[in-house]
Amino acid sequence: MPRKPWDIAFTAEPSEVAALRRITRLHLGTWGLSHLADEAQLCVSELVSNVIKHVGPGTPATLAVSMKNKHLRIEVHDPDTRALPTLRASDPDAEKGRGMALVDAVADRWGVQLCPDRKITWCELATRLATADGHVEASSVVRAEALLRHYADVAQPRHRAGANRLNVTVAEETVIAAITDFLHWFRAHGRDADDMLDRAQMRFEAESGVLGRQG
Repeated sequence: MPRKPWDIAFTAEPSEVAALRRITRLHLGTWGLSHLADEAQLCVSELVSNVIKHVGPGTPATLAVSMKNKHLRIEVHDPDTRALPTLRASDPDAEKGRGMALVDAVADRWGVQLCPDRKITWCELATRLATADGHVEASSVVRAEALLRHYADVAQPRHRAGANRLNVTVAEETVIAAITDFLHWFRAHGRDADDMLDRAQMRFEAESGVLGRQG
């Protein structure tokens, strides 16, 4: 699953925070990293709020999200190289001074990178991925990949020569072909294909909800 870096320019205003949180959650969903959405949204909120509070409302800034090895990296760029975020002890009930403490609590690591024209405040979250382009090894996914490798050996042997893993395009084609064949199997045994799809979708949504809460 390729996860291409993305970034978005924004103006540091309180009204922008909710939109940046939603964008982050949507991207993580397409990356198969929904289990990190809550922590990532918190980090985005605090890093952006830090710019608003300490650099000033209206500051032009950029949110950038990428994979760094097996970690999710979140960066906020702003043009002020003097206002550096710091980690300080604060009253848990206080409304101010908690930003970087919250980031420090959920992130594996964080820091500040100074450039000639800007600073980058960043944090990294552990993903539980085996590789940067891999996925969380849920048992259902492991079973599916084993089935797809076997299916591809039978249905598309020309794609499998010398390959240990299916590439994304071939895997997608193989999944569609496998689902189509299963629907033919259901119909051949007197079952309604649409009903089978509905039942599978209901089970998928139920299992996804459980996995999301566990993550």
